[in-house]
Amino acid sequence: MKPIAVVVLNWNGKALLETFLPSVVQHSDEAQVYLVDNASTDDSVPFVKATFPSIKIIQNAGNYGFAQGYNEALQQLEEPIYALINSDIEVTENWLHPILSHFESHPQTAIAQPKLLDYKNKSYF
Repeated sequence: MKPIAVVVLNWNGKALLETFLPSVVQHSDEAQVYLVDNASTDDSVPFVKATFPSIKIIQNAGNYGFAQGYNEALQQLEEPIYALINSDIEVTENWLHPILSHFESHPQTAIAQPKLLDYKNKSYF
């Protein structure tokens, strides 16, 4: 088992997955990547199955929105740390290293928030 689960919530977001999921897969070797699908009616799930076979897919029975969508899926995971990211997040090389290091050296930590930069203007938060 990998030490961290990267969990991407999706609802009819195939276009976003095409744009942003490649960076998540490429830069998340330390993690098991999951797609949590909130009952999409587009081709999101078939696209991910065909393009990214290493991603585990959890299909929710309905569109449960953000909080319940994640909560339904997290009950099924075994990894000790979760990184919850939106489907419009581009990650960079080694993005998980400081997270894993912090959680290992500070076991009392329950949650962390990384710095998020604007996709179109990376000098803006």
